[in-house]
Amino acid sequence: MAFNLGGGTSGFGSFGTTNTTASGQTAGFPFGASTGGFGGFGTTTTAAPAFNFSTAPANTGVTGLFQNTQNKGFGFGGGFGAGTGTGLTTGLVAGSTFGGFGGFGTQQPQQTGGLFGQALQPPTQSAQLINTASALSAPTLLGDERDAILAKWNQLQAFWGTGKGYFHNNLAPVEFTQENPFCRFKTVGFSCIPSNKDEDGLVALAFNKKEADIRNQQQLIVESLHKILGGLQQIMVNVEGIRALPDDQTEMVIYVVERFPNGNSRRVSATNLYSSLEQANVKTLLMQLGVIVALPRTELSPAQMKQLLQNPPAGVDPIIWEQAKVDNPDPEKLIPVPMVGFKELLRRLKFQEQMTKQHQSRLDIISEDVNELQKNQATTVAKIAQYKRKLMDQAHKVLQVLIKQEIQRKAGYAIQAEEEQLRVQLDTIQSELNAPTQFKGRLNELMSQIRMQNHVGAVRSEERYSVDGDLLGEIKQHLKLQQEGLSHLTSVLKEDLEDVKLIEQGLNESVHIRRDLFS
Repeated sequence: MAFNLGGGTSGFGSFGTTNTTASGQTAGFPFGASTGGFGGFGTTTTAAPAFNFSTAPANTGVTGLFQNTQNKGFGFGGGFGAGTGTGLTTGLVAGSTFGGFGGFGTQQPQQTGGLFGQALQPPTQSAQLINTASALSAPTLLGDERDAILAKWNQLQAFWGTGKGYFHNNLAPVEFTQENPFCRFKTVGFSCIPSNKDEDGLVALAFNKKEADIRNQQQLIVESLHKILGGLQQIMVNVEGIRALPDDQTEMVIYVVERFPNGNSRRVSATNLYSSLEQANVKTLLMQLGVIVALPRTELSPAQMKQLLQNPPAGVDPIIWEQAKVDNPDPEKLIPVPMVGFKELLRRLKFQEQMTKQHQSRLDIISEDVNELQKNQATTVAKIAQYKRKLMDQAHKVLQVLIKQEIQRKAGYAIQAEEEQLRVQLDTIQSELNAPTQFKGRLNELMSQIRMQNHVGAVRSEERYSVDGDLLGEIKQHLKLQQEGLSHLTSVLKEDLEDVKLIEQGLNESVHIRRDLFS
């Protein structure tokens, strides 16, 4: 999703040369080629219709308070053909295109004067394309070699998407915007497709206030909205959610419930509520309340989605648009949207940072919940163990009560054969347990060992070590080498002792021989 600062299908080739790409298309100035630029001289150029859903038919199936309002669009907002933003977002932004598409059918400003101040008429759309071609390739403003420099300057302005291209004394200059097909600072990203239905009645309001202020004034804002919508008793304004936006702005999603005399109620559709909020007098009151813009949250119909994908946005090369549709990671949930200019990129970056903060805060909340659940689990496990001990004590008490009750019940009766057999078995078990060399002695020995280990562990709890396996192997190898060295040293000492004994024997024999000689 990087910006294309180098080549592109809508760039300029060298004047007088033709560069052919691998696909057979000319990479120079596209006279007659349908690459998102303009048609050539003498060729017929068909302009794609602007993408506009503002002429949707009125909703005739709604009765009640909002029955005569007209459907004015769908949930991406009112940015079609009116705004300057170019990205599709899931939240709100400043200006008239928050959460919507910009650049679709945008109107170019009209020029009123030439380079030397002549009063000029704005050109038509077809003449605009011809004027753009003249300004970028062959301006005739000065009539000498300076026109070539002016053409390069116009090309540079077109690449940047700003400025005016002067090309003729008697014609208005061409206004270069970021929506022109030669602007290099543009790319295509992806945004989530709205999933809310028109029946849900959700409308998003962007406030130029902080989230804390909106939450503190929520009840006052709801009452003000109720008064703005007429203050009727049969309608009730509800808040679906509030979340923070970049640049200290806040989004509030509302819906209106209409009650009928028979006791039934329904939500006012999003398009009808949005149409009511877009009225001139209502819009003025909303601006006084701090609302920047209001947009309905409704999903796209299959026909709208098809039309949107088939028609590339203004200034976007059809090849890039087709490639974006191919690169869509999830066509069922995401839709390609154009991003033109650094402002749009910065806006999306701010939204991404804001969403990352919200995700991090949600993860922190989940982490706290998990820690709390772990503490509750540990407490529950301890309580279960305690209840098990209590249950065992109660079982012993119940057993003792049953024994006493059975003794009283059997009082006066002779011992039966089954009871006698049971008594013999119990006596045998008791004698085995009491035998010194049997279970009782072993149990006493185990108890004494356990007490000793607990005592030693309490005394030497600070002297416990754990040695790594590899390190233990190295220590064993070193000790083995030391043992071998000691063994070798012992054998050498033994050999030296034997040599010393031989020397002593030799000396003793020589002393005896000398004595014999002198005697």
